[in-house]
Amino acid sequence: MAAQKVARLISERSIGRLSLYRRLLNVLQGEGVRNIYSHQLAAMAGCTAAQVRRDLMAVGYSGSPTHGYEVPRLIESLREFLDAPGGQGVALVGVGNLGKAILSYFTGRRPNLQIAAAFDSDPYKVNRVIHGCRCYSMEHLAEVAEGQGIRLAIITVPAQAAQAVADALVQAGVRGILNFAPVRLRVPDHVHVEDIDMTVSLEKVAYFARQSAERGSRP
Repeated sequence: MAAQKVARLISERSIGRLSLYRRLLNVLQGEGVRNIYSHQLAAMAGCTAAQVRRDLMAVGYSGSPTHGYEVPRLIESLREFLDAPGGQGVALVGVGNLGKAILSYFTGRRPNLQIAAAFDSDPYKVNRVIHGCRCYSMEHLAEVAEGQGIRLAIITVPAQAAQAVADALVQAGVRGILNFAPVRLRVPDHVHVEDIDMTVSLEKVAYFARQSAERGSRP
């Protein structure tokens, strides 16, 4: 209960860093690393040691000045803080090239956060199992979401279809949406939307790469 109260107060950026810490720690654990200091984790995550310590204080885990953080225990603390008890099922709407790639990527990667059902309007995809996930018709969205307790969704449909899909998801009880469609969704205040616009991100990368190249070419 205490962790849930803290989670409501913590910022989106902090949640993003905590997720990044967990990914980095999982890699370290796979390499046999047992302990890590805040400055080492900060260097890997691209932030400061003070920021790492503040973030992990919100989780309720503190390290030792002598040994730093115990990697397995810290991973477990992050799991308890970030993951819902019993796991969460996710719906993916739009099983095109991007949707299939996401299905493939998530297969077996996060046991407590996995894509439980996919949806598409293409009759050739409906009732098929794609990368281990059954694809349903959009007509059955509300029924499947309710039956499987789905409250999260990923949208990978074209821009012109995204708002209608978002409306259907909200109507089906979805509270969080990861949106890959290049359009701003209109949803109620209780629904959290995270927009992933790859074109904007690529343009930003291209701009800074060009600036870096221009600086490097100056005498």
